[in-house]
Amino acid sequence: MIEVVDYHKTYRDLTAVAGLSFAVREGEILGLVGPNGAGKTTTLRALAGIIPPTRGKLIVAGHDIVAEPIDAKRQLAYVPDDPKLFDTLTVWEHLEFIASAYRVADFEPRATAYLELFELTEKRDTITQELSRGMRQKVAIACAYLHEPRAILFDEPLTGLDPRGIRTLKESIKSRAAGGASIIISSHLLSLVEDLCTDLLILQKGRALFCGPVGQARERFGGAGQDASLEEVFFRATEGQTP
Repeated sequence: MIEVVDYHKTYRDLTAVAGLSFAVREGEILGLVGPNGAGKTTTLRALAGIIPPTRGKLIVAGHDIVAEPIDAKRQLAYVPDDPKLFDTLTVWEHLEFIASAYRVADFEPRATAYLELFELTEKRDTITQELSRGMRQKVAIACAYLHEPRAILFDEPLTGLDPRGIRTLKESIKSRAAGGASIIISSHLLSLVEDLCTDLLILQKGRALFCGPVGQARERFGGAGQDASLEEVFFRATEGQTP
């Protein structure tokens, strides 16, 4: 489970996030959306333990990311919008490294299965510097899944993926949620959020405009009908108008 309580993040005179509170329970997929500069990546980076909160609590699988960073990160995976891989390590060496860092015993069968799932088997011994952007993204996702995290954070996860890769990733996210993981997906691709997410958090200027089930967002911002697209919901929530 992921829980955020009264999260604030300020940089000198700039308030990036102000008083944000929400929870993602086991099996839920939360879509984190908002205009540029809304505080989405700042929130994900704080949950991942990369930047400290100015105030508030961020809990991952029962562990405070500030007070218990190691215990929290053992249960967490974060796939940023531009994953940084080791250019001179092969795909398999990345998986070996992650297995060692997270103390994953007998990781080989699981790692081999992820290579097959993400169509990386033929690239097993290729250094990542020689991979396409989409294949590097697949490597990052395979590494994120390897230690079976209970909380997974995605920031624009479809970057560089081809149609088959997109389908595979979507199915894998649904499978992870069905297995009890708590998942957050931050994306400007509202169609992705609409396809996958059970819940929605709309941010604007560091504050929550809405947080709850997608159906409730449609009820509040969908206008006269209940069949409004997520794009219509987004524009009505953030701009008070239809696109």
